[in-house]
Amino acid sequence: MSGRGQIKDLQAPESRERPADMLMRAIVDSIVAGRYEAEQALPPEAALAEHFGVSRTIVRESMKRLEEKGLVAVQQGRGTLVQPHSSWNVLDPVVLSAVISHDEELHTLDELTLVRGSLEGVMAAQAAERAGDEGRAELSAALDRMVALTGDYDQFSEADAVFHRTVMDLSENFLASNIAYTLYSRARSFARFEGDPPSDAIDRTVDEHRAVYEAIAAGKVAEAQQAMIDHIVGSWERRNPARKS
Repeated sequence: MSGRGQIKDLQAPESRERPADMLMRAIVDSIVAGRYEAEQALPPEAALAEHFGVSRTIVRESMKRLEEKGLVAVQQGRGTLVQPHSSWNVLDPVVLSAVISHDEELHTLDELTLVRGSLEGVMAAQAAERAGDEGRAELSAALDRMVALTGDYDQFSEADAVFHRTVMDLSENFLASNIAYTLYSRARSFARFEGDPPSDAIDRTVDEHRAVYEAIAAGKVAEAQQAMIDHIVGSWERRNPARKS
């Protein structure tokens, strides 16, 4: 496909969003779905405005937001050009949502899990080095809450998230915790991330969190790091429906 993109490639989602948000999401979805190739120009501003029934001001606002997300770049004389995957801000919730939605093999969630495991593994190691008595008690309480809620999956999942957040806080690693929590919280919003857990998933999750806690409480840096990595990667591998098909 070359030249200007075709208007027919763009579909507006049924939504009560602001027009600029609606247009931006429609174009993000089309780009991520591969309807536009890298370096291909999007339809001109006037055509987009007419197709979506919005003003040209709305189109310009949407293009600016797409540019901020790394999906397009405006070039004098060439128009608004789609950028390669390497330029996309995949931490952006709209971009990440579209990428996961169009990834049939779930490779994006595989990669997300490996990145998250690496980051949280490092933070577990740092927590083992830095946590004092109060921090260890807080982590113990988070684990106890998980155990107490094994009969309620939704509340158990929330307690699970609190445990991970506690480890992040104990690591005192602001940058890593911010990135890891962003990945984790956004991934949890997708049903595909929840996957198809086995019948013993909760029991195994408790055991894995206990291993992380015990290593941190004992100040065992390497063991804490490996226990966290094993938990995050292993948990996804057990849930991943693509591995069961």
